Amino acid sequence: MNAEQEVLIESGGAGGAAAPGPPLRERKPRLKRVDRQQMVWRAIEVERLIDADHSARAIWALLGTLNLEKFCAGIKAVEGRPGRDCSDPRVVIALWLYALSRGVREARALDAWAQYEPGCQWLLGLGRINYHTLSDFVTAQAAALDQLFVELLQVLMSQGLADLERVAHDGTKIHADASRASFQRQERLAQCRQLAEEHLAALDEELRQESSAARRQAQQRAAQERLERLRAAEEELKRQQAEKAAAEQAQVRASVTDPEARKMRQADGGFAPSYNAQISTDCRQGVIVGYDLIQSGEDSQELAAARERIEQNTGQAPKQLLVDGSYTTRQNILEAAQGPSELIGSLGENRSQAKLRSRGVSPEFFSDRFVFDAQQNQYTCPAGKILVFQNSQKLVGATEKRYAARPSDCQSCPFRTRCCPGKQSRGRLVFRTEEHPQVAAFRAKMQRPEYRQIYRQRSPVAEFSHACLKQKRGLRKFLRRGLKKGRTELAWACLSCNVAVWIRRVWKVSLQPAA
Repeated sequence: MNAEQEVLIESGGAGGAAAPGPPLRERKPRLKRVDRQQMVWRAIEVERLIDADHSARAIWALLGTLNLEKFCAGIKAVEGRPGRDCSDPRVVIALWLYALSRGVREARALDAWAQYEPGCQWLLGLGRINYHTLSDFVTAQAAALDQLFVELLQVLMSQGLADLERVAHDGTKIHADASRASFQRQERLAQCRQLAEEHLAALDEELRQESSAARRQAQQRAAQERLERLRAAEEELKRQQAEKAAAEQAQVRASVTDPEARKMRQADGGFAPSYNAQISTDCRQGVIVGYDLIQSGEDSQELAAARERIEQNTGQAPKQLLVDGSYTTRQNILEAAQGPSELIGSLGENRSQAKLRSRGVSPEFFSDRFVFDAQQNQYTCPAGKILVFQNSQKLVGATEKRYAARPSDCQSCPFRTRCCPGKQSRGRLVFRTEEHPQVAAFRAKMQRPEYRQIYRQRSPVAEFSHACLKQKRGLRKFLRRGLKKGRTELAWACLSCNVAVWIRRVWKVSLQPAA
C-alpha cells in the first residue's frame, strides 16, 4: 500500500469530504473502560455454582445419611409458635466441615469467605449465617459432635475403610492460646487477682457517669472475665501443687490467659503452652478411630485410655496396637499382655546408657561392657576390678540389683576419669535389671523381623494423621481457651479428616463410570 492509498482509506474514500487525519499507527488505541459504579442484576442458578463432583455436594449427601437430631435439641423455635427460624444444623455442620477441609477455622474468616466462595454459596443457597452463630455452634455441641463422630466411624467401618486389624496411636502437642509470659507463681497470681478486684470496684464507680450502656457493659464484662481467669488460675495452681512433691511446689506456675494450659516440650526441644492431643488411627485407610485432649505432656500413662476409647467408639478392641517408645513402658507391656490387643512398639533408647553418656562416661565403660559372673553374683569391669552385690529394688515389671566397686580400686585406677568422672569418694556402680517374663518376651518378640516390619507401618499412619490435622486443617494452635473447648476443636478436625477419607474412597469412586 502506497502513501496515496493510505490517505484515501483514512479519509473514507476518494470522494470523501473528511479531512485526512494522522496515520493509523500514530493514533491512541480505543479501550473499553471498567465501570465499577454501576448496578448489575444477574440471574444465578444455585445448582450450577459447583460441579457434580464437588466436595460440598459430597459433605451434604453424607450428612443426609447421618442422625443429626441431637444438634436440634436446644432449638427453641418450633412450628406453631412465634419466633425467628433457626439455622439448619445440617447446613452449619456442612459449612464448617467444608471450611475445615480448606483450612478455614475462624468464624469471621468463614463468614467473609462464604459470601463469594461457590461451595459455601451452594451450601447456604446464596444466604448468610452470622459469624456469632457460626462461632457459638463450634463449642455448644460437644456431646452431639462426639456422637456424630462415632456414627460416621460406624459407616466407614461398614464400608470396609477401617477394620481395627492394626491401629497406630501417638500424641502430638498443639499450642494453646497463651504466651510463655502468662505463667505466674502463686504470689504473683494473688497480686494480680487483688488488682483485678480493685479495678472492677473502681470501674463500677467510673462507669456510672458513662452515657453509653453498651460501652459500660463491655468494660464491665471484660474486667469480670479477667478476674474469673485469675481465680481459675489460682485454683489450677492448687491442683498442680497437690500433684507435685513439696520441694517442687514453689516452682509450679499457672497461665493467666489459659489456666488449664501446660508448658510442654516441643519437637524442637523448646517449651511452649500447649495441650497434648492423643490420636488413634486405623492402618487400613488412615481413619481416625479415637481422640482426646489431655493436660499432661507425658504419653506413657495414656495407652490404656486410648484402647478404651477405641473400644467404646467401635464396639471392639484393636487386634494390634502400634506405638512408639514413649508408650512401651514395663507397666503398659504387662497390662497389654492381659488385654485383647497385641502391643507392638519400639523399645526406645537405653536409658541407663543415656544417663551414663550425660555424666561423661566413655562408651567403652558402659554397663554392657562389664562382665557378669552368675555363680559369684558379681561384675568384672574392663580394668579387671570386681563389683560386688549391694542390694536390690522391686520395680514395676522388673527387679533392679545394685553392684558396686571398692572406692580404693576406683581411685587408683588409671581409667578413673573415663569410667566414673566426678566420683572421688565412692566406687563405680552398675545396675542389673531382671525383667518380668512377659516383658522379656515382648523384647524378644520385637527383635523378630516380621514384627519389625509391622512396626514400620506406625510412623506413616500416625504421623500422616498429625500432618492432616496441623497442615491441612491448620490445627497448630487452638483458637479457643480451655481444655473442653480445645477438645471440641480437635473433634471437628478429626471429623473433617474422616469425611475426607469417605469422599476420597467412596464418593469419588461412586462417580466414576463403570468399567
